[in-house]
Amino acid sequence: MTVTIETRTLSKWYGNVLGLSDVSLGIKPGITGLLGPNGAGKSTFMKLLTGQLKPNIGSVFIFGRKIWNDFGTFAKIGFCPESDAFYEEISGWEFLTGLLSFHGFSKAEVRARAAKALDIVGLTGDKDRKIRGYSRGMRQRVKFAQAIAHDPEIIILDEPLSGLDPLGKRKLIHLIKDYRDQGRTILVSSHVLPEIEAMTSRIILIHQGKILAQGDIHYIRDLIEAHPHIISIKCGDPRGLAAKFVNEPYVLKIHFGPDGDSLVVETQMRDAFFGRLNQVVLESAIRVEEITSPDDNLQAVFDYLVGK
Repeated sequence: MTVTIETRTLSKWYGNVLGLSDVSLGIKPGITGLLGPNGAGKSTFMKLLTGQLKPNIGSVFIFGRKIWNDFGTFAKIGFCPESDAFYEEISGWEFLTGLLSFHGFSKAEVRARAAKALDIVGLTGDKDRKIRGYSRGMRQRVKFAQAIAHDPEIIILDEPLSGLDPLGKRKLIHLIKDYRDQGRTILVSSHVLPEIEAMTSRIILIHQGKILAQGDIHYIRDLIEAHPHIISIKCGDPRGLAAKFVNEPYVLKIHFGPDGDSLVVETQMRDAFFGRLNQVVLESAIRVEEITSPDDNLQAVFDYLVGK
């Protein structure tokens, strides 16, 4: 597939604060997840891609054209920002029709496109309500509506699932996949790994303005498997359970939780550990109440990659 978004040695700083450092990559049609903790540089990267910020070093190319001050290319991009920026006293309908009018559409087409976008996100019944009366989820949906209303080829979504309830998240993920199936290029950011996993296996990991890794999400999972896992088990007899594992070669460390009601195990062979745990639970009277893996998340991958 042809690369639709390309960055070359892209860097941006704000005074002495580094926002993005030496990013060179290509993004193809489909869904690409941009993952990183808050403050990692995701929003800066997206604002550079959409021509809202000028890079200090490097360039952004959209369909082979430099994006900076290329107003014709802007029309091919739909952007859903993380932060709200509404005129609170206008309605959702007025918000969309006002933005669409800047594209030079006829009045009839502006109305048709606004109606379609609001229907897609399920806001038709609330289109005449003032935005100040919208819930957090409704605000997210109307932002998504303005990002797709002009039928862009590239859709850039900055934390689009933030503030949505579980049902709202599922619906929006389904919509994003629909646009993927239409052959569009979608870049979606999040600091929550499962949200991205529900949409795509193609990811970019960003931390402190630098790209740590990119590629298939299974590669990231391999990174998790490559370093020790911490597993916490809340049970009725933590010491008795510890005795069952203390001599196992794949168990690196064992200690007890601060309240004394849990066992914390560090292992490099998670599958072997859980296989033995299942056996112990079946064979003994030890009652296990809860099993958690506090490092089995995106932050753990970042900590591993940056050597924390």
